[in-house]
Amino acid sequence: MVSLYIHIPFCKKACHYCDFHFSTSLKHKDDMLAAIKKEIILRKDELGESLSSVYFGGGTPSLLSRNEISSLLSTVKDTFDLEHDIELTLEANPDDLTQEKVDELAQVGINRLSIGVQTTDDESLRQLNRAHDLATADAAIRRVRAAGFDNISLDLMFALPHQELSSVARDLDRFLHWQPEHISCYGLTIEKGTAFGNWYQKGMLEVPEEELAAQQFLYIMDRLAEADYEGYEISNFARAGYRSRHNSGYWRGVHYLGVGPSAHSYDGKSRSFNIANNTRYIRGIASGEPLREKEELSTIDQLNEYILLSLRRIEGLDLRELERRFGWRLNAYQKQRLSSWTADGLVKWNDELVYLTKAGRLVADSLIGELFVEEMPED
Repeated sequence: MVSLYIHIPFCKKACHYCDFHFSTSLKHKDDMLAAIKKEIILRKDELGESLSSVYFGGGTPSLLSRNEISSLLSTVKDTFDLEHDIELTLEANPDDLTQEKVDELAQVGINRLSIGVQTTDDESLRQLNRAHDLATADAAIRRVRAAGFDNISLDLMFALPHQELSSVARDLDRFLHWQPEHISCYGLTIEKGTAFGNWYQKGMLEVPEEELAAQQFLYIMDRLAEADYEGYEISNFARAGYRSRHNSGYWRGVHYLGVGPSAHSYDGKSRSFNIANNTRYIRGIASGEPLREKEELSTIDQLNEYILLSLRRIEGLDLRELERRFGWRLNAYQKQRLSSWTADGLVKWNDELVYLTKAGRLVADSLIGELFVEEMPED
């Protein structure tokens, strides 16, 4: 089971919170798509199994035409073996999902859409600098359903500027009305170099306090659980049978290939990172020498990553697998921390498993970081 990620680095406009790699200029789009197809071919031997998922991310892949998406998929199919039930996901903005675009996506074989709704509050959407409003999102989702898409994911953001719990409740009312198979839920983070980052640094942006943000996330987890969405990963909720196969692969340590500028790849022992510069990426691919950095993962790196990814998942950290794969048993410090967190209601722990409670998910990053291993014991 391996996966392919294709980064499409173009957007119509820059969202005020986003620090992903993209360009609002489509001037070199044809050259970029040709380079991505060439990179797929150049790196075909890096994945030795059939593809179980392909994910078009970005950027905004829904900017691409039917022929452009079809051409990329043809290159993928000509280069790799595909599992018969492959998951083909494309990220889309609601404003791109016209009737024509929805029909095209269905015709080229996309079978899962990840739609960037973010919020149903029009004023918040304007502040985020999104190109759609609630009416546009509602119409887009109706078109997607009418076209036969039965596997859609909606992005939901919370902890937005000036956002109260009542606004989050209204968002969830609408999201649950749409009945998506999957919801990805993220708290706003203020990133350097973004418009929000600059405004926040100047004292021009007010965001909810940590306590209110925590209340919002607890509310989201409770409402989605009541509606039969499983929180199978900290930020991701799905109805039975609709977990994201592609993203689940990331969290389980499945090998994946990432193509396009800024894309990451992972082979179990190392990571590679494509350059996050469109012009230099295109030139590198054209020369046959892609500009890419590589990071070899030590045993400790792999161990800590296993701890990190496992504790983000509902299944938790399998202590038996930790010992089988890495020869590691919990040390005295880790046991002490787990005992303390268990008493505080942040984790549940037995001889086989460690997993986070709802309260633990609110402070997951700090808890997980304290369990990281600094050095392996000598034989």
